[in-house]
Amino acid sequence: MAEILEKSQARQRLRSLTEALDSGALQQVSRILNGGLSPSDIAHLLESSPPRQRALLWNLVDKSLEGEVLQYLSDDIRGYFLSKLNAQELASIIEDFESDDLADLLQQLPDTVIREVLDTMDDQDRQRVEEVLSYPEDTAGGLMNTDAVTVRPDLTVDVVLRYLRRHRVLPPMTDSLIVVSRRDEYIGVLPITKMLVSNPTVTVREVMDTEIEPIPVTMTDTQVATLFERYDLISAPVVGEGRKLLGRITIDDVVDVIREDADHSLMSLAGLDEDEDTFAPVWKTSRRRAVWLGINLITAFIAASVIGLFEATIEKVVALAVLMPIVASMGGIAGSQTLTLVIRGMAVGQISGANLGWLLNREFFSSVLNGLLWALVVAGAATAWFGDPMIGVIIAAALIINLIAAALVGTVLPMFLKSRNIDPALAGGVILTTVTDVIGFLAFLGLATIFYS
Repeated sequence: MAEILEKSQARQRLRSLTEALDSGALQQVSRILNGGLSPSDIAHLLESSPPRQRALLWNLVDKSLEGEVLQYLSDDIRGYFLSKLNAQELASIIEDFESDDLADLLQQLPDTVIREVLDTMDDQDRQRVEEVLSYPEDTAGGLMNTDAVTVRPDLTVDVVLRYLRRHRVLPPMTDSLIVVSRRDEYIGVLPITKMLVSNPTVTVREVMDTEIEPIPVTMTDTQVATLFERYDLISAPVVGEGRKLLGRITIDDVVDVIREDADHSLMSLAGLDEDEDTFAPVWKTSRRRAVWLGINLITAFIAASVIGLFEATIEKVVALAVLMPIVASMGGIAGSQTLTLVIRGMAVGQISGANLGWLLNREFFSSVLNGLLWALVVAGAATAWFGDPMIGVIIAAALIINLIAAALVGTVLPMFLKSRNIDPALAGGVILTTVTDVIGFLAFLGLATIFYS
């Protein structure tokens, strides 16, 4: 109940701030912004505002809140605000950042600025950040935080408890302590809940969990997210060569990965960047979309050239021009259904070379059944419309051919693109649409040419 009330109050504060902003009451805006909203709410408000209003709001944000707000912003908007700061301003903002969050932020800056910011840090903090920066952003190494509490297996629970009490605070999301050898090699984890109910005289070795496998530092962030989802993890140790402990990954970072992957899959289907700013300026929006509009235009010319090959046939049977889009459209929809299913299965790790054959078989027979059903419907409609049974037979055959081709291509294409290190979500839709258009037109107009010549 308290949580519902708190969310309601937050929404009310956001409405009050918007009304104050519209009326030009900047002092009231500043008071609401810095006194009543959390950093995540401020970030949401910034992302929901047009550029001019966004810049005004950012200037009203208290300097002590800027660092936390930046952590909640999308890469595109965060990068814009970072570009307005110099190295000294950045250094003051990132003072309390965790190493993984700081590494994410620095990766959006030029190398010269990164070096200037690192030079302002003490040796220990700089070493931690450089450790994370040395790994690609989309790997476990790029996600991990080097701030982890470790213990030795030969210590008693009582000693560990006294050791923990010496800390002012524990790192966020600390649900377990990581057990390591004297050479910092990973051995297991000691859940805090288990430690609290254990006899203080027993050793860590007696109560620790050795079944939790560490995450290799080179594992992709998508695979990390899958592990967290599968085993309901809150945090997990990250190891390098020889199982040497390097850091840990926490659920808050994994949630970001899941959201980014979901955004990527959705936006890529339209050829857009997952960090696309809803309120980006006209010139930036136009530039990004122009690329894929150009690619789509090329594929449209390819489909048009296929139609051009059968110009003489179309002139003889005008009904073909009317019915052509039906075959291409049905193939495109059927292919998109399969493509989306396969990309989603690949994203969650359900599809591999081992079960691709079964999937192909299923999609083939499913397309045959759907092809027969809708071929009868379309053939009947075309025959009744134009009074020509032959055109009904032609469009029925073309529809079946295109639906089968769409299903097979939609199944195999994502795996092929992934094997070539091409993002299936980004390129799959464009290629599939071209294939179904070309095969649909070839089948329909080719059969018409044969039967009407």
